[in-house]
Amino acid sequence: MSEICKNWTEWLKKNRFAGQTPEMVEQTTRWLEAVRDVILVYAGIKPDDVILDIGTGTGLLAFKALEIQDCKGKVIFSDKFQDCLDDCKRILDESGITSGYEMLQCPCEHISMPDSSVNKALMRSVLVHIVNKQPAISEVYRILKPGGKFCAFEPVIKANTRYWELTNPMYIEKYEDFKKAENDIMENPMDSLCNFDENTLRMNLEIAGFSIPEVKVQAVQSKYTVQAGMVKEWFTNPPSPDQPSAKERFMKYFDEQTVDKYIEDVQNYLTGREIQLKTNAVFINATK
Repeated sequence: MSEICKNWTEWLKKNRFAGQTPEMVEQTTRWLEAVRDVILVYAGIKPDDVILDIGTGTGLLAFKALEIQDCKGKVIFSDKFQDCLDDCKRILDESGITSGYEMLQCPCEHISMPDSSVNKALMRSVLVHIVNKQPAISEVYRILKPGGKFCAFEPVIKANTRYWELTNPMYIEKYEDFKKAENDIMENPMDSLCNFDENTLRMNLEIAGFSIPEVKVQAVQSKYTVQAGMVKEWFTNPPSPDQPSAKERFMKYFDEQTVDKYIEDVQNYLTGREIQLKTNAVFINATK
């Protein structure tokens, strides 16, 4: 397993932006804020709501919810990893905020809260890191009050542009072999990153008990010019602290020398070229 990042806090602050230019980092930050704002609009937060931010990470959703409530309700920062909660608590302490929030360490498959105790459950890019998504979604349903809302965002990685689509077989050694391997990786039912789409999520929500859940697909087209060294970051930067990098995934099919040669071929072909990427995601808006 990759040793590039040691915990979620480090990944969220550093590795999430690996291989991006300053302009791309700024663009990604604006996009994250836009995603946050859509989720919170869906939630329709009220001053006295009990709000649970599941898998809070660096608190993107929770801090804004706390601001909306002006610390008069209750925002619960919840995460499986204590390092994330510690970092959020540090920011709260430095900001002089002493009320309106709680910290809760637990996995989203086993939320340490009573039945029907939360008005709004928020989530961003959490289910993508869980192999079996049904228990987590059923837990959200359990802790929501009747009429409570589950509002979330999840990337649908299996529908994104793939490496082989960006290159030309004339310039890539073993192109067809790597194409087959990448397609196989993207269809692995045991890989949390790519074992779901909007249809399976809608089914999960319905099984949990949500009535007519809204699962809205967002397809984004972006383009930029590939910089020197950028492709290596794509392949060696892990998608999370507990997930193998793309290079490590390919090494289940090829030896390291072959994979390194492939990365070199892709880098040589793409450097200086403008590429267009398709990125897919879903917004969830479901009511108990």
